[in-house]
Amino acid sequence: MTNLVAGGAGLLGSHLVDLLLDRGEEVVVIDNLLTGRMENLSHRADHPGLTFVRADLLEPLVPEITDRSFDRVYHLASPASPMHYAAYPIETLLVNSAGTRTLLDLARKNGARFVLASTSEVYGDPAVHPQVETYWGNVNPNGPRSCYDEGKRFGEAMSMAHRRTHGTDVRIARIFNTYGPRSDPDDGRVVPAFCVQALNGEPLTVFGDGSRTRSFCYVTDLVDGLARLMSVDEPRERVMNIGNPSEVTIGELARVVIDVTGSASTITHHQVPVDDPIRRCPDITIARRELGWEPTTPLREGLIRTLRYFRATQGPGNPAASRVELAS
Repeated sequence: MTNLVAGGAGLLGSHLVDLLLDRGEEVVVIDNLLTGRMENLSHRADHPGLTFVRADLLEPLVPEITDRSFDRVYHLASPASPMHYAAYPIETLLVNSAGTRTLLDLARKNGARFVLASTSEVYGDPAVHPQVETYWGNVNPNGPRSCYDEGKRFGEAMSMAHRRTHGTDVRIARIFNTYGPRSDPDDGRVVPAFCVQALNGEPLTVFGDGSRTRSFCYVTDLVDGLARLMSVDEPRERVMNIGNPSEVTIGELARVVIDVTGSASTITHHQVPVDDPIRRCPDITIARRELGWEPTTPLREGLIRTLRYFRATQGPGNPAASRVELAS
């Protein structure tokens, strides 16, 4: 089995690469490293089943891609954090539109299955809770987050149009908040931000009063869901939520991180960003039924693993960081 993983140097992509290589499959990663990082793949650098191609999906595909045959195409190529897509709004829109078409055409040419990594952001600030796949969302089409929200919504529309027009075997994963080792500490997302702040003994930055909610899925659970979605034959549902159905407030998350690290950090409150959703939690009934999938890693355990990663990469010897082992 030969896989193309676009965006394979990112958090999700690199863990997906691990899963596929461990299964004995071949993997070709294409990434322009706009937000991905080569160190996320460095532990696999000498693996005979891995090929890395540095290239941009907004340019014509290079021979290293066009001259190979693929059985499966994963489209994970997009900035995914508010900080990154605010810095690269046009690139975000284009990779989710033109880039999606490029990969769909490649999948069609190869007769390959195609998985689009969409997002819970297609639901916007949801009026339906928990979010089900039949909900069409409440999205600001021209706000500061629209480059990502509408880019992913367009990517979904392009994928389904490709299926209806060409019969391409498309599957769409709406991914909810994911965390774990190899998260970018500077991308502004809440789990890495809290982890680094706690390990440094700094105040944890909470936007609003802490009552806003999210659901946090550990990264290896998440990529297992993606791989299952790709592997199932002729799924009855082409669109599935992949995320953790356990809802937690941001204030609760901050307190767990402080408790796990034994940090002396306090919590500070700041103004909520524009269009930041109030609640976010998936209904995963379809994924349970169709894939036999649900997350298995408890939040506290996942946070300990993530904190160990940040302790190792952000400065061992930090007094708070040294207590993570004891907290486990």
